[in-house]
Amino acid sequence: MKSISNKLASLLLTAGALIGTAAHAVNDLPGGPAVRQLNLAPPVTRIAEEQHFLHWMMLIICVVIFVAVFSVMFYSIWKHRKSVGYKPATFHESTTVEIIWTIVPFLIVIGMALPATKVVVAMKDTSNADLTIKATGYQWKWGYDYLKGEGEGLSYISTLDATQRAMSNNGAKGDIPDNYLLKVDNPLVVPVGKKVRIITTANDVIHAFMVPAFGIKQDAIPGFVRDTWFRAEKAGDYYGQCAELCGKEHAYMPIHVKVLAAAEYSQWVEAEKKKAAAKADDPSKVWALDDILKRGEKVYASNCAACHQPNGKGAGPIKPLDGAAVVLDADHARQIAVLLNGQNNGAMPSWKQLSDTDIAAVVTYTKNNWSNKTGQLVQPAEVLALRGK
Repeated sequence: MKSISNKLASLLLTAGALIGTAAHAVNDLPGGPAVRQLNLAPPVTRIAEEQHFLHWMMLIICVVIFVAVFSVMFYSIWKHRKSVGYKPATFHESTTVEIIWTIVPFLIVIGMALPATKVVVAMKDTSNADLTIKATGYQWKWGYDYLKGEGEGLSYISTLDATQRAMSNNGAKGDIPDNYLLKVDNPLVVPVGKKVRIITTANDVIHAFMVPAFGIKQDAIPGFVRDTWFRAEKAGDYYGQCAELCGKEHAYMPIHVKVLAAAEYSQWVEAEKKKAAAKADDPSKVWALDDILKRGEKVYASNCAACHQPNGKGAGPIKPLDGAAVVLDADHARQIAVLLNGQNNGAMPSWKQLSDTDIAAVVTYTKNNWSNKTGQLVQPAEVLALRGK
């Protein structure tokens, strides 16, 4: 009976483990990582295809050399071993052999270097781009500014989806979506078949803009401007991540590029311009408390809740906002200065990229949420007056 009980318990544990595994199972993400992926990401640009070719060409050449060299070496060791009576040869240098083992490796290196150089040169040729976009790395999000081409003037921030961040904070229990930690609120949108130049820089620390399907990876360095480019040959969604260790939220800095057909891209541009015009707030506008609190709640959820928590309690080294002296202070300039300039050597990053109205809204929200019932109202004009000081 005891033996049967043990076997039954073992079966139940095994079934539970299988069910748990099934609950956490994920599928391949088109344009992103695949389950048990061993090879490079499927290419959707000519450069990425060339990188695949180089990868396999180099691998095959190295394997052939490895097999040939070690086969000759092991054959020689075994065939001419002392135990079967062979004695060491007494010959000296052979000019012919030395010429051969100098020329053959040289030709192999040239054969590998020429196609590799061609691809590297093409990777750095960012001239004649149809669209130029600046990608700015922030801790921990991306800012996109359309500088040239269709969509010029558009600008927005791309942040990890708040629901996926909350899922991560809770241990990623239950069903995990295929795009886990890769879903963003505002993807980078580009047209198919057009040369897109990406200018990279950063606001705080070194980041890196990487999209494997495009074959691009370029560091984003504060105070420097670097660039790369791609031409997606297939519409769809493609994913990448910051590829430079940039701090504790490094894992929460995804890149989502949405490639649209030309007509769809034009429609998207028109819609975004209308949205941008609607959001172009006048900093001299005087807001009512209820209206600016609604705006501030959205700004906080998109930009602040990831670190300070939705309840304002913070976590670990992240200071709480609920009951914080700087939040309760009637001198609005103190909290505004923190958002504009950051503090603690970048642990709290600068949020200058937000508009005057958004900063005023989120400051007002924190001053009137949780236990912070101050009744204080911060107007955009106060932020504008302090910006740049």
